[in-house]
Amino acid sequence: MKDFKMKRIYIALPLIVVLIILGFYGGRAVSALDRNIYRNLKLFTEVLDLVEKNYVDEVDSKALIQGAVNGMLKSLDPHSVYLTEEMYKELKVDTEGRFGGVGIEITLVKDVLTVVAPIEDTPAYLAGVKAGDQISKIDGSSTKDITITEAVKKLRGTKGTKVTITIIREGEQAPFDVTITRAEIKVRSVRVKTYEGNYGYIRIAAFQERTSEDVRLALRDLDKKLKPLRGLIIDLRNNPGGLLPQAIDVSDIFLKSGTIVSTKGRVKGMDTRAIARDQGGEPLIPLVVLLNEGSASAAEIVAGALQGNKRAPVIGTRSFGKASVQTIIPLDGGNALKLTTAKYYTPDGRSIHGEGIIPDLEIKYIKPANEKEIDDLVRDNQLRGALDHLKAMTGGLTKSGN
Repeated sequence: MKDFKMKRIYIALPLIVVLIILGFYGGRAVSALDRNIYRNLKLFTEVLDLVEKNYVDEVDSKALIQGAVNGMLKSLDPHSVYLTEEMYKELKVDTEGRFGGVGIEITLVKDVLTVVAPIEDTPAYLAGVKAGDQISKIDGSSTKDITITEAVKKLRGTKGTKVTITIIREGEQAPFDVTITRAEIKVRSVRVKTYEGNYGYIRIAAFQERTSEDVRLALRDLDKKLKPLRGLIIDLRNNPGGLLPQAIDVSDIFLKSGTIVSTKGRVKGMDTRAIARDQGGEPLIPLVVLLNEGSASAAEIVAGALQGNKRAPVIGTRSFGKASVQTIIPLDGGNALKLTTAKYYTPDGRSIHGEGIIPDLEIKYIKPANEKEIDDLVRDNQLRGALDHLKAMTGGLTKSGN
């Protein structure tokens, strides 16, 4: 599957050029094009001219045009946004796994700013922010009509500074404030553990530039420690997604054949299908995948690929349900357009957008009586359930269930 990289597209014709085209060609050239587009462009330039000449205060034309572009993209979906040069640089930093902020992935659900997932071991995670939390205010200012880009800008900041978010949470009677101290967020993409009976555990927190390589290294590490490695838990809980090519590569590590994911879009070349390659050396051990409501996008691609190809059962709770592909299109001046260009589908052709991946075995998370419990198999009932299921698959579960 292609990397979804597109050639530079210049979409910002100077307004004066548009006006010249309209005036010079009159009705002759327009007949071959959509008249409504030209009519609306004329409307836009007329309004811009009126605002610049008559608004009570002096206005910044660049800010007005950027505002118009943002409004246009907001009418499409929450994930299509205009990126200034600064925002574009921050986006590149995000994929490298290091940035300053609180450590949450956010989206808009029915125009409400919503937490997809807190990133593990970040200030937001440690402050108790949860997937599904609605953020009604940031530092006392309402998030009504806010864009994702604006919200990210408010939440990001210098290490050591504080930000207060007002949360509406299901099950709580009233909104409540959470004050978080910003930190340098260093997302460790992959973590490894071992459990009794020669079982391995790989936790993928996000899909970044080196995630697939880190997973391969983790497998080699487990092979050295556990001889034999009898089974593996892949934990994608609270994984908000990331780079699509990395999700495909990670899926391909465990699959010899079959469709990983397919995408469909309006533009030629966006209808694609990623097929697993038999590279030799794929681990043949039994797998289980852990998922929850904070698992989204690229995490859902991996879970859907392994579930859809009967490679691994999914355990936990229904995932978030984000099944769209965003393409970054560089523009002049260091700016960029982040545009939804396709939707992706699971191996059986399902779109999970708004629906999520349904687990084969549902295990709802139960808050532990003692959150400081050191043993994660005691503290985390979903993890315990996943390990027990893996043992049952491999014949390693005793009659007592231990």
